Formats: sequence, C-alpha cells, structure tokens
Amino acid sequence: MSPPITFAQKQIIQIAIVALLLIGCIAVLMPFTGTLLFAVVICVTTAPLRNRLRKLCGGRSSLSAILMSLLLLLVMVAPLALLSGSLADGIESAILHFKPILESGLPAHPPQWIANLPVVGSDISTYWHKLAASREEMNALLRQLLDPTRQLALATVTMFGQGLLQLVLVVFFVFFMFRDAETYASALRTGSRKLAGNLGERMLKLAEGTVTGVMVGIVGTAAAQALVAMIGFIIAGVPGVTILTVATFFFSMVPVVGATLIWLGSAAWLYDGGQTGWAIFMILWGMFGISSVDNFLKPVLISRTSSLPLLLIVVGVFGGVLVFGFIGLFLGPTLLALGQVLIREWLDNPDYDGPSI
Repeated sequence: MSPPITFAQKQIIQIAIVALLLIGCIAVLMPFTGTLLFAVVICVTTAPLRNRLRKLCGGRSSLSAILMSLLLLLVMVAPLALLSGSLADGIESAILHFKPILESGLPAHPPQWIANLPVVGSDISTYWHKLAASREEMNALLRQLLDPTRQLALATVTMFGQGLLQLVLVVFFVFFMFRDAETYASALRTGSRKLAGNLGERMLKLAEGTVTGVMVGIVGTAAAQALVAMIGFIIAGVPGVTILTVATFFFSMVPVVGATLIWLGSAAWLYDGGQTGWAIFMILWGMFGISSVDNFLKPVLISRTSSLPLLLIVVGVFGGVLVFGFIGLFLGPTLLALGQVLIREWLDNPDYDGPSI
C-alpha cells in the first residue's frame, strides 16, 4: 500500500497543475497577442461612441456591438483593402514599365528635366551616357537597384495584406469585447484593486486616458494630414486622389518620412509631366501644409493626456511593426506611452508596499 500524500506534496501538485494551465493558456493566446491588445486599444478609444450607440439601441449590447463592428469594418478595413489592391497594381505596372529598359537598354540621351537639374544635372547626364554605351554595366546597375526595390515593394504589399487580415480579426475580437464590455470592465476594476489597492484603480484610469490620448493623437493627426493632402492633390490635379489620400493616412503614422513619400512622389509626377508650376506648388503644400500638421497638431492632441517624445514614437512604430506587423503602427507607440506613464506613476508612489488581497 502506497503512503498517503502529504500536505506539502499536494501543494506542489496544485502549483504544478496551475503552472501548466497558465503555460497552456499563454501558448494558445500567443499568436493572437497583438490583435487582442489592439482590440483592447480600439475598445478603450471608442468606448464613448459605443456607449452612445448602446443608448440609441435601447441598451441592447449585442446590437450596438454589431453596429460598431460594421462601422470599424467600413472605416478601417475597407480603406486598407483599397490601398493594398492599388499597391499590388502599382508594383505590377512599375515592373511592366521598367521591363523594356532591361530588354532594350536606356535611351541614348537622358530626359531634358534631368539635364536641367541644378548642381547634379550635368554629372547625372554624363553617367547616363556612360550607362547607355555599356549595356553590361547598365544591366548590373539596374539589377542592383531593382532587386532591393522589388523586394521592399513586395514586403510592403505583404505587410498591408497581413494587416488587412489582422484588422478583420481585430474587429472580430472587438465585437465580443463590446458585447460583454461591462463584465470585462468590472473584472479589470476588481483585479486592479486586489493587486494594488487604490493605486491599481488610479493606474487603470491613467492607462485608459493614455491609450485614448495617444490613439487620438496618432490617428487624428494622420486623418488631418490626409485631409490637407487631399485638398492639395485636388488643387494640383493629381490623379488617383482617393488612393493617395488613403496612402497618406496610413504612411503619416510612420515618423519623419511617412507622408513625405506620397506628396513628394506626386510632385515628381507633376514635374515629369511638364507641370513645373504645380510641382513646386505640391512641394510647398507638402512642406508648409501637410508636414506642419504633424508638427503642431500631434503634440497638442497627445499632450492633453500624456507627453510622448519623438524617440518613443519612432521606436514604437518601427518596433511595433517588427513585432506585431501592420497593427504595430498603432499598437507600438501606444504600448510604450502606456508603459512610460505607468512606470512614472508607480515611481511617484514610493509608499506602495504590495497587493492588498
């Protein structure tokens, strides 16, 4: 007959079972970490709209959750789907455009606008003639330039395609979170109070304000830049205004060079078409109109709740994209800002001794 299990052994078995259960839960949720976190961010940011919609629906949570999900599909998923398709078509068109150059070589003389460029125009023209005379050297240069460019373009399209799937999954999670929002909110308040007492409740409110402020700052600034850019595109007569506006919105979230790629490319297209005056207008509009929105509006919006340094935004955007994919554009800066605010709040409360259970 085997000896009875002691109390200490029972505790070890119980701890092992709980640990294995937690490891299993983490393993199951790990592939959805980014989308779940972003769904939480969306729910926190749009909670006021959801509450108003719930009142209009007579307090029916399921109906209001369905309407909010449909609205998010229209606002987030549809523009990204349009942009992803346009990027794919644009890359295919670019490949078809450069294919004859690879097959037949460069023209004997460069375009006149290249020769007229100040300072570097004559040097570029000289090198152009050298490449045109040497087919082998030209092909080697084009391969060096086109292969990385093609890989970067395909990676960008892939990222936007994955982002499209991620956003659909985010909207799916948002529906259930909104449907049972009161239950989740009560559990969060109870858990924070048990873990850290009054400090836990205060940090939970602070987290809500920070998430809302950062998301409003990032998305609001991107929307404002896209609106200003759209006005400039319409005035200058640039084709594909809708696609360019959507592209400006998403690329505006990339710090420093995001929206510049769009309006500078539009200016280059205008200049190549002989519309020098409109190209100059587009550059000035981009520098003093589109870019100034980012310089003035974003600090104002974000500073209403927290101070977010530029370094934190840059690291958050690029690190977020590397870890979470497309949704990292939104999620990365939000998480870093939230961490900064919560650590600062915790350090300002040195008297906290531990959880009060």
